[in-house]
Amino acid sequence: MKIQLWSVGKVHESYVKEGIDDFTRRIANYFPVQWQIIPVPKQAATLSESALKKAEAAAILSQLEKDDYLVLLDERGKQFSSPELADFLQKRANESTRTIVFLIGGAFGVDEMVAKRANTVWCLAKLVFPHMLVRLILAEQLYRACSILRNEKYHHS
Repeated sequence: MKIQLWSVGKVHESYVKEGIDDFTRRIANYFPVQWQIIPVPKQAATLSESALKKAEAAAILSQLEKDDYLVLLDERGKQFSSPELADFLQKRANESTRTIVFLIGGAFGVDEMVAKRANTVWCLAKLVFPHMLVRLILAEQLYRACSILRNEKYHHS
C-alpha cells in the first residue's frame, strides 16, 4: 500500500519542514510515502469562499485515481486513538488498498464534492491547528501507527 499525503496550500514552512521530512522518512520504512502540495488557485484572493473551495475541489478530484482510498481530515470527522489509527491502516492494507490519500483541505475546508468522495473523514482533534502543524501531526501520527503495527517501542500505551 502506498501512502500519499496531500495538502492544499503553500510548500512546507521552514519551521516544520525538518520534522515533516523526518517523520516522512520514517514512514517510508513501512510504506512508500510522498507529499503532494496542491497550490491555492492564483486568483484565490478575488474568489468567494464557495468559489475557492470549488476551484480547489477541481484540482483535488482531477488528481485522485478512481481506486484511491481518500481520508479527508476534517473537524467533523471520526476521532481515532493511535492504536485505532494503526488498526485502520492495517485494515486498508488487508483490503489490498493500493493507495491511501490523506487530504488536508484549504483554509476554508473542502467543497461538498470532495467530502462526498471521501471514504473516511478523520478528525485529528476538536482543536483547530494551522495547516503547517496539521502536516507535522499527520506525519507523526502515521509514523506512530506504523510503529504500533510492528510492536516497536516508539508508542508507549
